[in-house]
Amino acid sequence: MARIGQETDLQAIWAEVGRNLRDRIGGNNYVTWIAPMQLRGLTDGVLKLAVPTRFLGDWVARHFSEAIVQECLRAGAAVTRLDFALARPRVDADGAPDPAEIRAAPASPAPASPAPEAEPDLPGGPIDPRFTFDSFVVGKPNELAHAAARRVAEGGPVAFNPLFLYGGVGLGKTHLMHAISWELRRRQPGLRVLYVSAEQFMYRFVDALRNKQIMDFKELFRSVDVLMVDDVQFIAGKDSTQDEFFHTFNALVDQQKQIVISADRAPGEIKDLEERIKSRLQCGLVVDLHPTDYELRLGILQQKAEHYRTQYGDLKVADGVLEFLAHRITTNVRVLEGALTRLFAFASLVGREITLDLAQDCLADILRASERRVTIEEIQRKVSEHYNIRLSDMIGPKRVRTIARPRQIAMFLAKELTTRSLPEIGRRFGGRDHTTIIHGVRKVEQLKSADSQIAEDIELLRRLLSN
Repeated sequence: MARIGQETDLQAIWAEVGRNLRDRIGGNNYVTWIAPMQLRGLTDGVLKLAVPTRFLGDWVARHFSEAIVQECLRAGAAVTRLDFALARPRVDADGAPDPAEIRAAPASPAPASPAPEAEPDLPGGPIDPRFTFDSFVVGKPNELAHAAARRVAEGGPVAFNPLFLYGGVGLGKTHLMHAISWELRRRQPGLRVLYVSAEQFMYRFVDALRNKQIMDFKELFRSVDVLMVDDVQFIAGKDSTQDEFFHTFNALVDQQKQIVISADRAPGEIKDLEERIKSRLQCGLVVDLHPTDYELRLGILQQKAEHYRTQYGDLKVADGVLEFLAHRITTNVRVLEGALTRLFAFASLVGREITLDLAQDCLADILRASERRVTIEEIQRKVSEHYNIRLSDMIGPKRVRTIARPRQIAMFLAKELTTRSLPEIGRRFGGRDHTTIIHGVRKVEQLKSADSQIAEDIELLRRLLSN
């Protein structure tokens, strides 16, 4: 083995250490973390390494310092610890290194991670000042998601990481994520909170690759205290972006940093998302924001109307208007709020009271588009749940009363609430003849008049299906 005191021998030993580290920690880890470092020298057992960013030095210190020291000893270098410095330190007027150069903490086999500096203004997506917890209307469909978001926003250790919020368009996922960000920054102004959409994450990653700034990208996303990624389904099918997201996710979890993710569906239902990412996303708390019910929609309208009354000069809203809109517009909250905004603006411009007739005229297109279209499958599912029978029995051949009666009620509702023909309804009920459907419908019509319980059941099911 060459003597360590000679520069050429030290470089040869470092090259041998590099080869052994590649075999030990894998090619990807080597290229990402070890290869960017430059050897600076060895003094009194301290191996000095130059790193392109402080983040890389901190990461290597935490995860690979022990392996580096061991491989150096195997190669014949008497190394006891590592010391990292930025590769291009600033210089003063005389060309000497600036004494203010930032240095990473010396690494031992079990180094401590230095506390991050306060840097609250991270370059992420814009946070809407309207989306706070105070402006979020809580109801049964979203109460669990709201409680979980509140818990994360309190800061400190959380039992679930990540928090995964999912649901359809306009149900409040983005509102809750913005609210978490506002509340965290209010409580802890120095906290590093980064909110981005999955699309922004992807574009930043591609741009970093193009401009050879991948280490800057890693430093940004892996040195935050809270990472929030909205609409994560957009990275599905994009292999390189998914790979980087996976490693970023693991790095933050290892550091016990909080992650909040949103998507339009549950992790297991996102097509073309890698299984290892699905597994990670499911290891925390997965919360479904259900479609809004009538009470929640009415609460949202009442809150917005109170705000608009002041904004538009205390416009009067006739009784029943908000209830009408809550009943008719069931698609999502954005459409609901947009309809109310249009209604108040129109009434203000023409100087009229907001009445039911005005609402119907002003919002005719929205009301037509929001007409409820109930499916036969939805009717079968709701009736099965209500009578506690299996869906397979609903369309199966069994004719016992406890199954036949719910089946007939479902047939009746299918005829009443859908535009499907009798033969089509028959096909959806296990291939039954249309005469069977006619018999079932007539039977239920008779029972409604004679049996108050069946009449109540049908009315309840009708309301459930109309919301």
